[in-house]
Amino acid sequence: MTAARPQANAVDMPAGPSAAGPPRPREKKLPLLDFFRRKPPIRDTAGLADFIDENAAFLMQKGIYEYSRARAGHYAKVLFGESGFRAAVEESRWRAYPLGLALVAEMVDTRLRPVVGVATSSAALRDIVLSVFDRYPVPAAIGPEAWAASRAELRERLDRIGLHPPKRVIDIPEPFADTYFACMPIHEKLRGSDFPTIKSYLKVTLSNIHDELTKRMDVGAVATALTRTDVPAA
Repeated sequence: MTAARPQANAVDMPAGPSAAGPPRPREKKLPLLDFFRRKPPIRDTAGLADFIDENAAFLMQKGIYEYSRARAGHYAKVLFGESGFRAAVEESRWRAYPLGLALVAEMVDTRLRPVVGVATSSAALRDIVLSVFDRYPVPAAIGPEAWAASRAELRERLDRIGLHPPKRVIDIPEPFADTYFACMPIHEKLRGSDFPTIKSYLKVTLSNIHDELTKRMDVGAVATALTRTDVPAA
């Protein structure tokens, strides 16, 4: 969630709102298009944190934009051009982002736990993911109360990862799918029977992210880094 990224087109990536009112730091944006840039190997906790951040944003936002475009059909450009809908998309992105962090964190755990053990993996991922969440100021789209509640819920989800054996990657989205579907910026009466499609999207995309992690992460180097004290405590 860094500075503004180049847009693929106006429908794919509606620009986020700039800061309003008195001068203050510009609100950071979710790093969707960072996902498409060539990525370095992951050998430390900083690289792992960036991977989790970028892919959590990608997983959530891609589904929101594609589902909204599919539901709007030929009127997608018109719909995304309406300020009210753009505001709804912005709210959806930020409400869904903590879900993405939890999903990607549990997926990362499937790679790390066999090497470092459940206690180290769970504690380290909790601290890394919460430090990623804390990179961002309160999004104007949802406000401080909802943002604080999202952080608390995220921590609970992260704490639960170590309470069960590692899941198959395709099974990880199962308990998240209902909540993610509810985040869609489309009125519930217009969503029809699309839930299975959204759940399948989460499974396929998370599996692809897992493949990317497998290619990029030096598990031994990251495992060594997790035993150090440079991971911020949550």
